[in-house]
Amino acid sequence: MNSETVLLLEAVNFAAEKHRNQRRKDPEATPYINHPIGVTRILSNEGGITDIEVLQAALLHDTVEDTDTTPAELEAKFGPVVARIVQEVTDDKNLPKQERKRLQVEHAPHCSHQAKLVKLADKLYNLRDLNRSTPVGWTAERVHEYFVWAWEVVKGLRGTNPALEEKLMELFKQRAVPL
Repeated sequence: MNSETVLLLEAVNFAAEKHRNQRRKDPEATPYINHPIGVTRILSNEGGITDIEVLQAALLHDTVEDTDTTPAELEAKFGPVVARIVQEVTDDKNLPKQERKRLQVEHAPHCSHQAKLVKLADKLYNLRDLNRSTPVGWTAERVHEYFVWAWEVVKGLRGTNPALEEKLMELFKQRAVPL
């Protein structure tokens, strides 16, 4: 097994352990780990990304935000680059939801290229997931508002990966998001 495969499997295992008791908010309550794996697959298969640190960060992108993982723990296990990418895409859960969303829009243009890739794939996964299945308790209006907000974030990520951006634009157009 080559060393990059080992690095990726370490990240998959770490994310699976950290997210083991979490579920998505869809009616099927799918295992949460499907999300970071799906984000990573989008980067690799659709975005053509082979940078192992970006792929590791994609697998780990919600561990600090949604589990007891610390940035120091990620740095010790996966190195400073992976930890930095994850930190760049991590929301501060101590802030109100609307403030976190506002900050995502504000910070998007200033993220590193690596973090922008993870953000693009994360948004693409989430929007596809919303098209597949509405989360429990979400109205059609809330879904539309999420698409509009996601467009505001994606605008700040443009010029990062044409393939992923094209797929996002198709989703925004399908949902009649004002561009």
